[in-house]
Amino acid sequence: MTPELSQRLHDAGLDPQHVDNLVRTALAEDGEVDVTSTPIFPPEHTSTGNLTAREEGVVAGVPVACAVFEALDVAYEPRVEDGGHVTPGQVLIAVSGQTRAVLRAERTALNLLTHLSGIATATWQWTQALAGTKAKVRDTRKTLPGLRALQKYAVKCGGGVNHRMGLYDAALIKDNHVAAAGSVTRAYEAIRAVYPSLHVQVECDTIAQVEEALAVGADSILLDNMTDAQMAEAVRLVAGRAEVEASGGLTLERARDVAVTGVDYLAVGALTHSARVFDIGLDFT
Repeated sequence: MTPELSQRLHDAGLDPQHVDNLVRTALAEDGEVDVTSTPIFPPEHTSTGNLTAREEGVVAGVPVACAVFEALDVAYEPRVEDGGHVTPGQVLIAVSGQTRAVLRAERTALNLLTHLSGIATATWQWTQALAGTKAKVRDTRKTLPGLRALQKYAVKCGGGVNHRMGLYDAALIKDNHVAAAGSVTRAYEAIRAVYPSLHVQVECDTIAQVEEALAVGADSILLDNMTDAQMAEAVRLVAGRAEVEASGGLTLERARDVAVTGVDYLAVGALTHSARVFDIGLDFT
């Protein structure tokens, strides 16, 4: 990877080595020989083309797609920045090089770019629905194995907020922790004994659990599958003593109703596990 692309990925908050490893793993899935292109095009045959948006939305993953082309010695010129709003017909990346190499890179580059742009676009739609409220949309750990860093990056490109990256950077006491430990209090105190300064969130599905979480000093409270009325009651009860996050069964259609209850965040796993791919195509010029 060239120093320029490595720096661009680093500036975006992505690990260049992780991206490089991911790209090479993805390319390896296609095998060593392209049995379609190799017989058709001699090595000296070259082509130019554009990766073009075919719908309106927010783009994410441009430098990641560039890493695919670079890995196969295809020249590339990015025409947009991640997080930018694009319209149908807008060129995202121009490419040129050996025709075999361009075609070999095409699907892997598009798989990554369309997936990440789909996440960014879906996130942007949620931010639009929440505009004018204090609530922000936040992702979860419901990500594809190996793609978490990129998927969470795409959420940020769309204007969303990242929750914890893994099990190591914040504690979240869920129903199974409570069931096995015996209570919210026991689970919370066990964590605090080992990690006194760690951010601890407690999942609650009743107002009584919210009261218990507040009593022990939780930093954040996750309201799981509550009605709008219950969430509003929980927000009044918390009264700013902890962050409040809504979770469970949230949809874009009811996003604003949830936001006006006063919660700080809406946890939306669908941003990463169910985002529709963004329509982008590579067309030879």
